[in-house]
Amino acid sequence: MTAPIPRDIPDLPAIPGIPALLPSAVPASAVVTPVRRPTTATFRLLIAALAAAGVTIDLILGSPLLVLSHFAIQSNILLALVLTLSARRAWTARRPLPSALTGAALLYALITALVYHLLLADTTPPYSLTGAPASHTVWQALAVHILHTAVPVAAVLDWLLLTAPGHLHLRQAVSWLLYPLAYLLFTLARGELLLLPDSAGRYLYPFLDVAHHGYKGTLANALLLGLSFYGLALLLIALDHTRPNPTRHHRVKTGFRLQPPVG
Repeated sequence: MTAPIPRDIPDLPAIPGIPALLPSAVPASAVVTPVRRPTTATFRLLIAALAAAGVTIDLILGSPLLVLSHFAIQSNILLALVLTLSARRAWTARRPLPSALTGAALLYALITALVYHLLLADTTPPYSLTGAPASHTVWQALAVHILHTAVPVAAVLDWLLLTAPGHLHLRQAVSWLLYPLAYLLFTLARGELLLLPDSAGRYLYPFLDVAHHGYKGTLANALLLGLSFYGLALLLIALDHTRPNPTRHHRVKTGFRLQPPVG
């Protein structure tokens, strides 16, 4: 017969010289082999250079203060900076930029494109970022197409084809609207402070022209735009969680294959 097992087993003393195992604070991503992405980095640098070229053309053709006051110029500058930093991280195999930043830059680029093509492309006189639509038509047209079409389309392609999905979150949508709200306050204050006879020179966008629409109409237009921007942000987030992952690496074949047991 064997001795009965006691109900209360006393704790065994620690063996000297053997340290206790502690939970590791190192994240799993730190032990994953980093992967350089030179193609992604090159494409993002090209987009950033294209945006910088469009902004430079408008700065040469118009007054810098006037040009830099436009939402399209500011959003393209932000996008160029974000893509430059993203390209450096992709080239050096570092972690991507925070999705709150990259998502905001993408949203503002899309806002720039949609507002222009839906509300500004067919205005009379033609919409201009330099305030002089009658002069330098070829260069102005080039800059308009770069900033409002080519760069936003390239940014969307970068998001769809070169960016891992599932990183945009619903809580980020409201914070992304803080910049358009601040820009609205800026452009209204600018229109009130500038003493110009022509309201088109005071207010940069016809749908935000207080002299023409009044504050009631202007704020109503701003509210409709804000709701549209929020809907666009929600659409981006939804697509980000449903689109396939273009950066997923295929499993490397080793030449070995597991066989079922015989017999």
